Amino acid sequence: MGIDYGSVRVGISVTDPMCLIAQPAEALKNNSSLYTNLRQIAAEKNIRLVVVGMPVNLKGKMEKKAEEVQKFIERLKRELDVEVVTWDERFTTTIAGQTLLAMGTKKKERQRKDGRIDSMAAAVMLQGYLDSSKQ
Repeated sequence: MGIDYGSVRVGISVTDPMCLIAQPAEALKNNSSLYTNLRQIAAEKNIRLVVVGMPVNLKGKMEKKAEEVQKFIERLKRELDVEVVTWDERFTTTIAGQTLLAMGTKKKERQRKDGRIDSMAAAVMLQGYLDSSKQ
């Protein structure tokens, strides 16, 4: 499972059983039910590994948001009891937006605050991890 953590929404992506292709799943509100929802998804999908996007700048240094993501990861490990790895999430939202554009998604739909871009960014990030793991 891939996670694109955000203060408002958390983008979720999953992969096929052979871990070849990442696909957007959903975006969860970052509220008091976040970990309950994540546990439910992890149980339904039999998740054993979670890849969380880590915000880094263009020079590869941790962004300010990295502290918040690290706290999220620590709690995620306790709540889900799964292996968690971090992955560079640079440009994932930009690539996700370009992907939605290439898919013919209308501008109005791409600009909606429904989490579509967040789950797509999680899929882009997870696919990067999957591709690097195969090498």
